[in-house]
Amino acid sequence: MKRYTIILCIFLLSSCSKWLDKEPVSMITDVNFWKNQTEADAGVAGAYALVRKALNDADGLTHFAYGDLPSDELLGSNIQDADLKAAATVDWALPVTAAATWRYMMKLRRYDNFYRIIDQANRCLKFIPTVPLSEYTSSSPETTRDAFLGEAYFLRAFAYFYMARIWGDVPLVLETQDNLIDAINIPRTPQKDILAQCQADIDMALKLLPWQTSNPQDRAIRVSRGAAFALMAHMYAWAGEYAKVIPAADSVIEKGGYSLVDRHNWLSIWEGKSSEGVFEIAQSRETEGIGDGIAFRTLKKPYLSTVSGNAVFTLNPTTLNTLYADTNDLRVKNGFAFMSTTDPICIKYSDITYALPEQTGPIAHYNIVVFRLADIMLLKAEALAATNAYGDARAILDQVRGAAGIDSWTGADTDLFEAIIDERGRELFMEGHRFFDLIRLARVKGILRFDNINGADFQRGKYYWPVDPVLMNLNSRLQQTSFWSDKL
Repeated sequence: MKRYTIILCIFLLSSCSKWLDKEPVSMITDVNFWKNQTEADAGVAGAYALVRKALNDADGLTHFAYGDLPSDELLGSNIQDADLKAAATVDWALPVTAAATWRYMMKLRRYDNFYRIIDQANRCLKFIPTVPLSEYTSSSPETTRDAFLGEAYFLRAFAYFYMARIWGDVPLVLETQDNLIDAINIPRTPQKDILAQCQADIDMALKLLPWQTSNPQDRAIRVSRGAAFALMAHMYAWAGEYAKVIPAADSVIEKGGYSLVDRHNWLSIWEGKSSEGVFEIAQSRETEGIGDGIAFRTLKKPYLSTVSGNAVFTLNPTTLNTLYADTNDLRVKNGFAFMSTTDPICIKYSDITYALPEQTGPIAHYNIVVFRLADIMLLKAEALAATNAYGDARAILDQVRGAAGIDSWTGADTDLFEAIIDERGRELFMEGHRFFDLIRLARVKGILRFDNINGADFQRGKYYWPVDPVLMNLNSRLQQTSFWSDKL
């Protein structure tokens, strides 16, 4: 009954942080669970909670530490915390003792949390089909069951894709495990095979998921077919299979029912469940919103009353001047502050309330927006430019620019791919995309925008993270990421 209690806690309260830190309980206790629709739904909710845990580890910074810190958005050398500075400057072999499990670098080099997602998804895929349809209370039991299974396939694919971008080759586990160590005590599987499994899972998700969630309140925070197509588009872009990106992105754009948010109301996107959101991580004000997360590193007074000096993270002025040269850009006017000073800040995550008197006890309110419509539109434009369909690529690029109140792009076709990457930089600043976008730019065009990865090191795969030595000590079959094998 222990597993029943734990999963139901997640389902009802939307947060059960103590459980997220524990190893999965024995499969024997699954016998007492998975009896009806409520329990099947709770099992899926448990997987979403584990996604939230994985992306919010390292004091709410994991998603941004992988996708933003090593990019040109920040001045990494200005970061005071040694681990976050190392993350930003690609000094990923920074020594950390095995006992220092609280260290950011330890957390960022470990993939345990992603395997917790995978294990929960595997349990859903194993046990939800055993729940009798007669125990469902919805008006369409089979449709409801299929949606649950589609979510599980999506979340497993998402976890593997996320890890593939970070570590490259990772262990492939497709069955439930009694013990988390069993899940990681196998060799790394080549990235191409990981991505092939992602594709197989996405294909299954597409067969099972609806275009719209059954409850409108679940928009974007529970996945739909549009989210699965968005994941597919990103996966193909990462693999360099740009011809396949286009139809996947088209499905999101044309069939998902999404629309761009008015850029005069730009910040509403991060409040969550906007018309633009495709897949978001619902944040809990009681956990992720208190004291941790990207808001507390990127804001200062008057947006965050508890920071009277400069923001913790310093934005890169060169990048800001390059990306936002047009001061008419509504994304600048509504997404940044103090742009004419030496300490400009990004205010995407500036919905702050205070739990205590005199504006103390700040609470940040925002969702992590993983995929949104403008992201997928520009990903399609990137794919079109990569396949020499320059006119169609320009049309999408100019549509996004027009929504932001700036003129059409007038450069040469030879520069269009890079211009689209830059447009993604303007649009998706501090949303966990930039580092991966720059990797694709380097792969496709040979243009390196990294301060801490030179051409030779890029070719050797320096942009893939090492695994922490703690994991290697637990698993004798685990080999270190190639570039880092003689450094850690």
